[in-house]
Amino acid sequence: MLVEREAESCYLGQFIPVQYHHNMLMDANRMDNFKAAIQHHVFEGAKVLELGGGTGVLSWFAAQSASRVYCVEFNPDMVAEARRLLAKNRYGERVEVIHADAFEYLPPEPVDFVICEMIHVAMLREKQVEVIEGFKRRYAQRFPDAKMPVFIPEAVLMAVQPLQETYDFWGYQAPIIQFTQPGVFSANTQELGQPVLYSVIDFCQPNELAVRWQGSLQIETAGTLTALRFVTKNVLAVLLDTGSTIDWLNHYMAIPVPEPVQVKAGDIVDVSFAYHTGAPISALQNSLRISLRQQSSQMQEAVAAGLVAA
Repeated sequence: MLVEREAESCYLGQFIPVQYHHNMLMDANRMDNFKAAIQHHVFEGAKVLELGGGTGVLSWFAAQSASRVYCVEFNPDMVAEARRLLAKNRYGERVEVIHADAFEYLPPEPVDFVICEMIHVAMLREKQVEVIEGFKRRYAQRFPDAKMPVFIPEAVLMAVQPLQETYDFWGYQAPIIQFTQPGVFSANTQELGQPVLYSVIDFCQPNELAVRWQGSLQIETAGTLTALRFVTKNVLAVLLDTGSTIDWLNHYMAIPVPEPVQVKAGDIVDVSFAYHTGAPISALQNSLRISLRQQSSQMQEAVAAGLVAA
């Protein structure tokens, strides 16, 4: 069982090199928002569990207020690294780094919060949903009278958006999957319409591992539909007093469509796909289907009247 899990973890990218975890320490977007969410949630004396602790930094954020933090990590290299780094930091002694499988581990006592950051765009590759859903079932059996902990993140919103993506690399035509930073402009990317929400995962509720969507994208700008952008926003904390949230937006993932499609403003593109959370990216890519519906007569009239850009 352990050997099989280690092999699967390597394949799914969960046994990523130590240096990659170091890069995550330098990701200001990730660090600032997780720190803010954890500081908002974790009260003095709280008990906290982190599943998939990596360098231990998120557990350390929690340890500023928590009386006890259980930091579970399956990769033995990262267990050693987290222990090394936590020993250098004040309050690091409040964090117990445990070499265990997040699919199986339960804390020795009820906890108030569970931090889990096994997140990839579209919830692919890494096992965030499966780990948390399994944990909730085991936790309820072990501690039937305890309140379910608050999860960080609390929810995940996923959306899809039509793009015109240029795949010319120094004259070499290569339609490939691309990852880009949110908010960074590229002359090679043109948004053809607005993102459309296709899935909401609320960790307070039971969640299925299967993601299936059949929906439509409204084209707002004429061009060539060459890719779909997948947007994943993690709601790390809901601030009830201000009616706002602390969010972490993953890198965008653009997947080439099976065949480029010429589109006009007002056209409707029907899209369908299906995959399981934690599956390889190819599961989504291979299931992707698109078809074009020509713009409605009302939209054609609006374009002709200059009310909508052609």
